[in-house]
Amino acid sequence: MRNGIIIVCLLTLLFPGGGAAAQDFTAACPATFEWSLFRKRSDTLSMLFLGDVMLHQKQIDNARALAGNGGFDFSRFLQYLESRIASADIAVANLEFPLSGPPYSGYPVFSTPDEYADYLADCGIDVFLGANNHVLDKGAPGLSRTLRVYDRMEEERSIRYTGIAADERQDTLRNPLMLTWKNIRIALVNCTYGTNSGSETAWPKVSRSDRAEIRAALGRARRRGAQVIIALPHWGVEYQLTHSASQHEFARWLAENGADIIIGSHPHVVQDMEVFNVNGRSVPCFYSLGNAVSNMSAINTRIELLVRLRIVRKRNGTVVLLDPEAEFLWCTLPGRLTDSYATIPVREFLGRRDDWLEPEDYDNMAASYERVKKATGIQD
Repeated sequence: MRNGIIIVCLLTLLFPGGGAAAQDFTAACPATFEWSLFRKRSDTLSMLFLGDVMLHQKQIDNARALAGNGGFDFSRFLQYLESRIASADIAVANLEFPLSGPPYSGYPVFSTPDEYADYLADCGIDVFLGANNHVLDKGAPGLSRTLRVYDRMEEERSIRYTGIAADERQDTLRNPLMLTWKNIRIALVNCTYGTNSGSETAWPKVSRSDRAEIRAALGRARRRGAQVIIALPHWGVEYQLTHSASQHEFARWLAENGADIIIGSHPHVVQDMEVFNVNGRSVPCFYSLGNAVSNMSAINTRIELLVRLRIVRKRNGTVVLLDPEAEFLWCTLPGRLTDSYATIPVREFLGRRDDWLEPEDYDNMAASYERVKKATGIQD
């Protein structure tokens, strides 16, 4: 989505001839909000999803040391994934932090440099997910500043975000976030079970797992012509490789209410997946992708998933979601493979133990890969 993006109003797609119906829709969808892409001739839309993008204090320190000039060098964090991200038409990641300004800090109260968000955009991430438990770590002022940065990036770089909103109008527009690619219409519905810190004001807002609000968002997705609805809940029990009963129940509810695929985050480990059969529809659910990049080192927190979707528009106009594909990743820490953090595709590095600065970390990766595949049943 980096080149050839033409931002158009959804109105021109649904109501090319204008009229009263078009005027009604204009009130709900201002110009310059929704994407429409014409870069490729293919009738297949490719999407890529990453898990929790985090920035712990040691990551901040490492990036500052590598830069050596008072700035930050994050360039190695996702360097091994850049070709994968760039090849996707739409790349999505959960940004688990606020951009609250200095002083910068990691866990338990995150405040992340703006440069990190710009780096993720440089890598090719198109959509930032904001509904997570850390986005309010610096309260309403921190979230308000985050929104201002994201708005600037939206204007300057065509980045989109969802799961957080400055006011009621923005909440209605971004929940769901509607994306169009060659007349394939996608809706993203992002929500979180809660936040670690609260807010004394109603706005800015974080989208919660409130079923009345989610039902309303799903309804808006259908009314806006969504052909594929992707639910992106932040949920579950941390560090558990299998989903909880509440996740299962909520996932089924999402499927019954219109979600076509469910991709979760929050537990910091990969969780199992299942497929719901609802009214003749098969709805895949990946309960957790784990971390994308972090400083975590507890068991299973460094193995993670990348999920690819392909959505095909047939000649007769029918839109079909093909079976999703998963790929296991591994987050290496400084001094293990390189002098920085680096998230790598596991299968691409199997058998390359001699490449490691610390070969025992290769052994850890290989063992974690086999252990988590066995526990979750996910194969790549």
